[in-house]
Amino acid sequence: MSGGQPPRMSEARVTFLGALLTTLGPISMAIYTPAMPQLVHAFGTTEAAIKMSLSMFFGGFALAQLVAGPLSDALGRKVATLIFIAIYLVGSAMAALAPTVEVILAARLIQGIGASVGVVVGRAIVRDLYVGAEASRILNTIGIFLAVGPAMGPTLGGLTLAAFGWHAVFLLMVGFGLLAAASTVFLMRETIIPDVRRLEPARLIRAYGEVARNRQFLAAAIVLSGSIGALYTQSTMLPFVLINRVGLTPTQFGIGMLMQSGFYLMGSLTLKMVAARIGGQRAAEIGIALCGTGGVIMALSVALVPPFFLSIMGPVAICTFGLAFLTPHVVTQSLAPFAHVAGSASALTGFLQMSSGFLGGIAAAAIGDPLTAFGTIIPFMELSAVAGFLWLQHLSRRA
Repeated sequence: MSGGQPPRMSEARVTFLGALLTTLGPISMAIYTPAMPQLVHAFGTTEAAIKMSLSMFFGGFALAQLVAGPLSDALGRKVATLIFIAIYLVGSAMAALAPTVEVILAARLIQGIGASVGVVVGRAIVRDLYVGAEASRILNTIGIFLAVGPAMGPTLGGLTLAAFGWHAVFLLMVGFGLLAAASTVFLMRETIIPDVRRLEPARLIRAYGEVARNRQFLAAAIVLSGSIGALYTQSTMLPFVLINRVGLTPTQFGIGMLMQSGFYLMGSLTLKMVAARIGGQRAAEIGIALCGTGGVIMALSVALVPPFFLSIMGPVAICTFGLAFLTPHVVTQSLAPFAHVAGSASALTGFLQMSSGFLGGIAAAAIGDPLTAFGTIIPFMELSAVAGFLWLQHLSRRA
């Protein structure tokens, strides 16, 4: 525990709040994906326009983290969280009532801005109260919840879509936002002493400059941007690959996506059982090896065989199992030097991850064919994570 002081929230409460807030963004994306092909027809628009709605979410999520992090350092974690959840609820209600695709695009941007606080504060409250192996343990447990929530998302979204139509998919997000708001009000205790001076432009620039100049942070950020960014990027392609090319229905797609989140859950549970025995560094080495292997198999399967469910989702499963082993140790390393500006450091990490996903989505749109994009962009991102990890190891050895 940092500073030798007992935490003002128990490990269980920090884990629950961290998990709930961190899943706000991913579940908003996961619930939505089965509806994407139907929205093309509902608004008489193009696949590119609906893909752009996901990119708008990514863009808002990525950029707003740069504000959410310092705001949580300045106003406190609780106040900042409630401000951004209110924004998320406005965006969710707008999307549910959207009469045109333009309103959907604006609503998804607003949703992304509101959801951005989740990953920032979810990680920052862990860093505020815990360090080292304890922090990694909490982050791994958050990873288990992070797998379960988005795993249920496509299935729930697909079933809701089939039963009630696409409007109800966004109403589910309103419900999730209300749950997050209520949990923040009644369960979260402040973990820092707020200081509005942290919002002064000069101090803000210094804080981000300090984080961005740290080579340990940069190496860890490359690892997380490649591996987690790939997960975000492939969500813009998989609905169109699996529904339009493989031939799944939206409901089958929602159930099929359990393979992605199910393997992430399996990885998190396996890590929980073996972490004490193998340690964080060894777990991360296993994880990055699986991410790299999955990326290579993915490129080869797209290049060499006609697409079918396992040729697409098998490599995805390998990567996500590895990601569960990789992230707790690397996230802990990325935030370790920044106890005094944990919100800003967490924000910059999240910004880079989401920016990676956003740029990957733009690259996929530029390529055009979702299958070609999937077999090119995702392997490249996974291998860039491998390169970042080798740099991180090199820095650790020198230190």
